[in-house]
Amino acid sequence: MKNSPDSRPASRRDFTKASGLVVGASALSGVVLPQVHAAGSDQLQLALVGCGGRGAGAAANAMSQSGPPRLVAMADVFQHRLDGSYNSLKGKFKDQVEVPDSRKFIGFDAYKAAMDCLKKGDIAIFTTPLAFRWVHFKYAIEKGINVFMEKPLTADGPTSRRMLDLARQASAKNLKVGVGLMSRHSHAMQELHKRIQDGEIGDLMLLRGYRMQGLLGSAYSEKWPGMDNTLPGKPNELLWQLSRFHSFLWASGGGFSDFNIHNIDHLCWMKNAWPVKAQGIGGRTYRTSPDGKPYVDQNFDSYAVEYTFEDGAKLYMDGRCMGGAVPIYYSYAHGTKGMAVVSKANDCGRPSSTYRTQKPARDGLIWTSPDSKTPDDPYFNEWQDLTDAIRNDKPYNEVERGVMASLVTSLGRYATHTAQEVTLDEMLNHQHEYAPDADKLTMDSPPPLKSDANGFYPVPEPGRKTKREY
Repeated sequence: MKNSPDSRPASRRDFTKASGLVVGASALSGVVLPQVHAAGSDQLQLALVGCGGRGAGAAANAMSQSGPPRLVAMADVFQHRLDGSYNSLKGKFKDQVEVPDSRKFIGFDAYKAAMDCLKKGDIAIFTTPLAFRWVHFKYAIEKGINVFMEKPLTADGPTSRRMLDLARQASAKNLKVGVGLMSRHSHAMQELHKRIQDGEIGDLMLLRGYRMQGLLGSAYSEKWPGMDNTLPGKPNELLWQLSRFHSFLWASGGGFSDFNIHNIDHLCWMKNAWPVKAQGIGGRTYRTSPDGKPYVDQNFDSYAVEYTFEDGAKLYMDGRCMGGAVPIYYSYAHGTKGMAVVSKANDCGRPSSTYRTQKPARDGLIWTSPDSKTPDDPYFNEWQDLTDAIRNDKPYNEVERGVMASLVTSLGRYATHTAQEVTLDEMLNHQHEYAPDADKLTMDSPPPLKSDANGFYPVPEPGRKTKREY
């Protein structure tokens, strides 16, 4: 995979050095909107950009903090999603949701209108598909607005390099930026990380992550309904793809990136390192839905990725989306003196624990964290850390680490889709950008990836397409 980059080459060492700095279009385009100032000088205001379920969840976590923050503006490309999130949040946080119709914005430029309602030092929440992360982040930096952005941050090399540069710009302006990789805000995992770094289970040589479930999210899509011109009122192909964003690499990095990034991130954290290369296998067993309609998306339904660290240690990440298969969803770390259960269930399920043996047997237990009955909500904690940094002016920028976790996840996906061994440097400097004009899209634009005459999209062909995923 020797490809010339479209900008100055970046090395893994440069990237790791940067990540070490981490502490912790619509008709409204061009319209100048008045800022909405909080009643108290220290009260934070929020603008929600991307009003799906994750957006509503992030806004709820934000408004659960002390202060409390107020939601004053919302933006999306889908009216029904904005309305649904608004009604849900208004029902739970009546006095903190102050979003009249004049501050509800629809369109690809709606993010600008929503952020124009904030003052410097407020917070914009970005929970759209990842293709727009750099677009929205760039505008927030220009406006001097703090940010919380959902993972993943990138799906390819060019946007990873761009986001790294934007992260440095944000730090230069003393902006505080949180990234939704909440595992690192779990108090149980923080204690486990300390114990591993103190040598409790020796040098880490093997890490294992599993997310093996049934069909997830919008990862498996049938043909775009608009292929049939007799169906009135159907969304155009761009909006349809955004409504099914897990199905398309340009919008989400696909199922592998969106579903497996948490396990990969927290296992690399336990190792205190990022892999230098990856190779993997995977494929698509089921090409049709249960009723026989063809799936047209770009995902595999199984992935088995082997990552290698510079010291030779391995990280194995297995992902599967198949109905009827055994569900496995947890992670482990193995050292020269014992092993650890990193997440007992899901992305960061408690209790975490360490053992003097290579299996989690009771008679080998060294330490266990409090179980789920003890308060320790990473989704709440990450917002607590972000708002504390804002109010007390502490350095706080998680973007470099968020880009790295996104890039490492994309590395595994890319290696599997091409059936090649790929280095992290090669992935970072690859020239293929999946949505190069994301900042220019409008409600009438064609999608970055177009279907063929039969409604199918290009898919990975391991061993045949070796320089690009599609």
